[in-house]
Amino acid sequence: MPYKYFPHTEADIKAMLERIGMQSMDELYAGVPESVRLKKDYDLPEAMSEMEVRDFFRRLGQQNKQLTCFAGGGVYDHYTPAVVPQIVSRSEFLTSYTPYQAEISQGTLHYIFEYQSMMAELTGMDISNASLYDGTTATAEAVMMAAAAAKKANKVLVSETVDPKVLAVVRTYAHFHGIEIEMAKATDGATDMADIERRLAAGGVAGVLVQQPNYYGVVEDYTGLADAAHAAKALLIMNSVAADLAVLRTPGEWGADIAVGDGQSLGLPMSFGGPYVGYMCCREKLMRKMPGRIVGMTKDSRGQRAFVLTLQAREQHIRREKATSNICSNESLMALFATVYMSVMGRQGLKEAAELSYAGAHYLMDRLVATGRFKPAFDRPFFNEFCVRYAGDVDELQRRFVAAGIFGGIKVAADTIMFAVTEKRTKKEIDKLIATI
Repeated sequence: MPYKYFPHTEADIKAMLERIGMQSMDELYAGVPESVRLKKDYDLPEAMSEMEVRDFFRRLGQQNKQLTCFAGGGVYDHYTPAVVPQIVSRSEFLTSYTPYQAEISQGTLHYIFEYQSMMAELTGMDISNASLYDGTTATAEAVMMAAAAAKKANKVLVSETVDPKVLAVVRTYAHFHGIEIEMAKATDGATDMADIERRLAAGGVAGVLVQQPNYYGVVEDYTGLADAAHAAKALLIMNSVAADLAVLRTPGEWGADIAVGDGQSLGLPMSFGGPYVGYMCCREKLMRKMPGRIVGMTKDSRGQRAFVLTLQAREQHIRREKATSNICSNESLMALFATVYMSVMGRQGLKEAAELSYAGAHYLMDRLVATGRFKPAFDRPFFNEFCVRYAGDVDELQRRFVAAGIFGGIKVAADTIMFAVTEKRTKKEIDKLIATI
């Protein structure tokens, strides 16, 4: 064989060439211009032993600079109990079988069912799907859901306090689905409710998208927003950081119709940007419009508990291009990770982690203001993330943070930094950040 790891023998190749009427590989590729053909060996390293490979990657990993993270912006440095990755790797759950083969994928279907149950409880909604790729795409899918549910409206209002990364993905999806995105104003870091009400009164609105806490870390008061949206026959979509809902008022309590966001805060490592998991929960009346798998619990012919995919008429393997759901290869492994994390932490553990994050963030804010060089960017309540204005050179300050081994927040404006604190940040680490200033 010409290539060691290619499965085709010379006889296989000859048979395939004869089948398509070719005499050689050169004839097969005759249409490829000479100018783009590779005329040399691949630039690959020489073969290495197992010890040499391990040493190579160890040295490569040492080039990474490990910083104490005080940054957020949608991704947070939460603690993951050591037992979580061990349970996740068990074969009962971590299987290559697709849930369409229900008889041999009961472990997969079981954890998806538990994930749905936990996310529905966490968000205060009726039903959850089996996860989406990440929080941004989940939000974009919710926008499309709102437009699909509306009869004569294709406009979605988006608060200016929504994360710009989420907005960018929403705009991309909306553009190719003929959905109009209209921005609602923000005042002092929070959504201008009067502006939203004016735009709703103008008509033609299918949905309203807000974030809680918003991009700046502000915990907004959305009292009356759901009623205003519903009076205008629009759906309310709320994007939230999953872990924050352990203590904050849930989207269901705010009257939202669709709850979306990223589940990375449920113990998933930051991992240089992914993979993460997007959650989507909604009211029961919308479940036939919701993308993604839905798993139900039933009984088999022997009366034993069993798990199955349900409402499959929404999915592409039955309805093809008319399907509501074309989300098949979702980040199910990450949903498993989040499920095991929530099971291990429990209701009280999630609450305690959130309370520690809240306390640490407010301690950091107080220490920053006490230096005399910072002041709050907004006079608003916040949870574990906040913005401060700095009386100095923000870029130089962040360089000093990095030199001290600290990832010191995100620059959101010329004079403004956004800090985030999780339960992993200690008083000693916060004091070190202050000392660096």
